[in-house]
This record gives sequence, C-alpha cells and structure tokens, in this order.
Amino acid sequence: MLKLGVIGTGGITKQFIEATQENGSWKLTSVFSRSLEKAEQFGHEFSKNVRGYRDLHQFFSEGDFDVVYIASPNSLHFEQSRQAILAGKHVIVEKPACSNPSEMKVLQRLLRRYNNVYYFEAARHFHEPNFLKIKETIKQMDVIQGATLTYMKYSSKYDDFLTGNEPNVFSLNFSGGALQDLGVYLIYDAVSWFGIPNSVSYKATKLRNGIDGKGVALLNYQGFTVTLNVGKTANSYLPSEVYGLKETLVMDNAADLTDIQLINGSEKQNLTQKSAVNPMTAEVAAFTSILQKPLSLDNKQKMEDWLAVSVQVNRVIYDLRLSEKIVFRADKEFR
Repeated sequence: MLKLGVIGTGGITKQFIEATQENGSWKLTSVFSRSLEKAEQFGHEFSKNVRGYRDLHQFFSEGDFDVVYIASPNSLHFEQSRQAILAGKHVIVEKPACSNPSEMKVLQRLLRRYNNVYYFEAARHFHEPNFLKIKETIKQMDVIQGATLTYMKYSSKYDDFLTGNEPNVFSLNFSGGALQDLGVYLIYDAVSWFGIPNSVSYKATKLRNGIDGKGVALLNYQGFTVTLNVGKTANSYLPSEVYGLKETLVMDNAADLTDIQLINGSEKQNLTQKSAVNPMTAEVAAFTSILQKPLSLDNKQKMEDWLAVSVQVNRVIYDLRLSEKIVFRADKEFR
C-alpha cells in the first residue's frame, strides 16, 4: 500500500485522491494546508485517521507517507518539490512542474543525488489511451504538414480578476497565465508527438498586470509549423487537427481528447479509445505501477524518460514566455 500525503485542498487534489481510491493501492495519511483546520477537515472527508499539518517542515519530517502529491500555486511547486526530495519522498507535482529551466536544473541535480526518489509531473493526458493512440497514429502518417491545437477555457477566477483582484492563476508572482496553466497540455502534445521544435514564438493578449490571458504560439519544425491556441479568458469550441497529406487527424480539443477521428475525404475512421470517468485514473495507474516496484531498473528508466519530456516542455514554455517578455518573480530570483 502506497501512503499518500497531499499539499493543497482544492478540487484537483480531491480528484487525484479519488483516482487513488479507485486504484486501490493507495492510502491517504497526511494533508498540508496553510490552515490546520482546513487540512484536517479536508482529510477527514476521506478518513478520520488522516493527519493535518500547517507547517511544511513538520509535514515532511513527521508525516507518515511515501509519496507527496503537490497541487499548490505554480510558483511554489519548485521549493515544495525540493523539500520533498530532500526528505526522501517520491514526488507527483501538478503541471507545470517548475516556473523555469533554472529551477528544473536544481531538481535534476537533486534527483541524481537522491537516486532512490521518483519524481513525476502530473500532466494527466500524457498517460491517457487517447494521447498514446494519437502519438501512434502520427508515427504511421507518411507526411506531416503541421497541426493546429486548441485549448481555451474560461477560468472561474477571471471574474475575480475583472473586479480588480489578482488570483494566483493570473499573477506573475505566482507563475500564472494561459501558457502555464492550459498551454502546458498543448506543449506536451507537440513535444511528445512531433519532438523538440527548432524555434518558437508567442503572441499574447496581456492583461493589466502583464500576464497572458490568452495567446497564439508558433512551434516551428523542419518543414511544418504547429500552431497553439490557448486561453483562460474565453471559451473555444474549435477542434484540434494534425495535417497529413490527404488525411487529417481531428480531436475535440488537444487536452481532453475524448473524441478522435482520422478523416480522408469521405472516409472517416473513429480512433477513440475508452477512457475512465476520472481523467486522473490513467496517470495514477502509471505512477502506481512504477512506485510499487521502485528498485526496478526498467521503472527507473521510464521515470527518466518522462522527466526528459517534462524538461523539454518546461524549456519550450519558458522560451515562449521570453519571446513575449513575460517575466515571473521566480525568474528574477534565479538571476
């Protein structure tokens, strides 16, 4: 049984815990929140034996858990992951894993020192059957002429921003914005399906504080371009497409991936794979299979392969931000 500690008490944490319960190989034991009362109340929704913490050092030193799931504001991911690795805890950190490549390099160095610790970025769709089916299909296409990938979803926090406040997801201080929150899905798609781009650029619609509310990114490859449409201030219902020669791979959007069609003229082939109701089920299953056998060299290599993708995605997001001069407080701290 894998003992689980969590940082954060939002809806995404609840969804992750529910996925671990569905899996059956996990037990929630510890919850961290800035409010002890909130941590205890959240934990007791799942078990009266869950212990709450409001001191992070105490959480890592006294908490009875093997794996920590981190779902705090983006800017806190790096430091909390660092403390977890130093404490010998396996890490599952919500996307984006870090604010910039400098933070990522620090964690990579730590992981080489603490080579018994596993570290995963929780980009949920990366492990889903439909994501893998698309990757397989693209490999079989003789010609790739480009792609248009879209994920625009109106944020529940944008109304608060419009009243004059600055929620974390729309704050430079907390490494927020459209690219970091939703664009990471599209960049995982592009890097996994097409490889590392030769060059990138980003044209953002910036909000009053300089954060990107939405934008269009161009990822340039040898012979084709991938266009990313991303946003948190509007909804888009456009499908996403990958262009072959005569065939086009069409998906509902490039993050949820609930419907996949390969279309060639009047011919249409449904490639949709059966997915779980909870979108975190697949990633929990993937993490479980590795963490249950941590001494396996094959599992260690699999983690390294996934980490390499995380590092590449982190770099692409950073380069896109720099092309639009979007600078986080976390970037300045490493200068």
